[in-house]
Amino acid sequence: MNYSELPLTRYAMSGDVSVAYQIMGEGPVNIIAIPGAVSHVEFLHEMPGYTAFLRCLSKFARVITFDKRGQGLSDTISGAPTLEERMDDVRAVLDAVGAQRAALLGFSEGCAMSAMFAASYPERVSHLVLFGGFIRYAELFPAADPQVVAHEQMKYWGTGALMKGVMASRASDPNAVAKFAKLERLSASPGAMKAAQLLNFQIDVGDILPTVRIPTLVLHRAADALVPVQLGRDFAAQIPGAKYIEYPGGDHAFWSGDVEALLGDIEEFITGQRETESADLERILATVLFTDIVDSTRRAAEMGDQNWRRLLDSHDQLARQIVERHRGNLIKNTGDGILATFDGPGRAVRCALTFSAAAKQIGLPLRSGLHIGEIEVRGRDIGGIAVHAAARVMASSRPEEVLVSRVVSDLVAGAGLKFDERGAYEFKGLPGRWDLFAASA
Repeated sequence: MNYSELPLTRYAMSGDVSVAYQIMGEGPVNIIAIPGAVSHVEFLHEMPGYTAFLRCLSKFARVITFDKRGQGLSDTISGAPTLEERMDDVRAVLDAVGAQRAALLGFSEGCAMSAMFAASYPERVSHLVLFGGFIRYAELFPAADPQVVAHEQMKYWGTGALMKGVMASRASDPNAVAKFAKLERLSASPGAMKAAQLLNFQIDVGDILPTVRIPTLVLHRAADALVPVQLGRDFAAQIPGAKYIEYPGGDHAFWSGDVEALLGDIEEFITGQRETESADLERILATVLFTDIVDSTRRAAEMGDQNWRRLLDSHDQLARQIVERHRGNLIKNTGDGILATFDGPGRAVRCALTFSAAAKQIGLPLRSGLHIGEIEVRGRDIGGIAVHAAARVMASSRPEEVLVSRVVSDLVAGAGLKFDERGAYEFKGLPGRWDLFAASA
């Protein structure tokens, strides 16, 4: 991640409390994102997809994020903030950035406060967008004792246990869980979070929802693993004239999973048009790495399912560790290989060489292929010609060989890597002839 391209954290004074906020973009409208239970304006950029989501919004708006008092980089406080104090913080941030009006993007726990703010200060809200919300926190735990619920939650606070509900699609990835565990710890201490949860049990905005007169869009995923979809439907039904849209998928986090339609619907609702196609918004330059285990089908048959599964688990663990060490992004495991991206071709080639050597040591010879070009980010997946080209390069490589396209070899000149010519190839579906080179350290 290039931290120099991320927004700076600033502070607004809400009474005598400092509230941390960031701004991204310079669009003609303002969007202020109201956080859920977990927030840290800086570390959230470590979450895959979060920064890309905000950048998409920033193409047509000035996007403002903040940590509510008692969380993240905002001042710690005694006890938990009331809804009134949370609304004061929103007004303070809007005043600090010189925004008379803004669209509110409420997330999860932040939806209730967003609706109350819109009803209380309609002159300061242009649109109300609510994602993954609920009217009453207690409905998430029917017939449960709040003290027992809060106690059980805090037993596992800081371990990433919340990941199963917030980003269910990545809950089996130990690296992702470890990163989310750190977000929990940075967001708030167990005691502060327990106080907030107990206060949330007392909040019920059902009576004020009929008084909301701001254009409202309620969004929810059909299989939301944390907040049942019926609660989102109920939320929309209580707000006069609210528009409701339901999406497939089970991730509770707005930036995780399939976000293409979600971003388009938010843009169209706020601006009245849907000009920004995700393919344009999320196109980035990246080095793409594909790997494949040589003769994996034959070896699986020889070893048996159980032994082969254990060996694949070792392969997957090596892949995660080595890609992360080289500042790459492991997009997915392909069953008998990986797909990863890197922001620098030199790191990508060194990662491929290191991974090939490590896999050989556990008895798994690899083929590897790399190409650099524009890719299309599609939620957690990627697409585009550069991805297809990297796959073709990999398919042309020999066992234990790291093969790269000419553009990769040209861009890492002087990096201490060696490249041997392997000739020119024609790839099905791709124009021209491709000069390929075998990399070595």
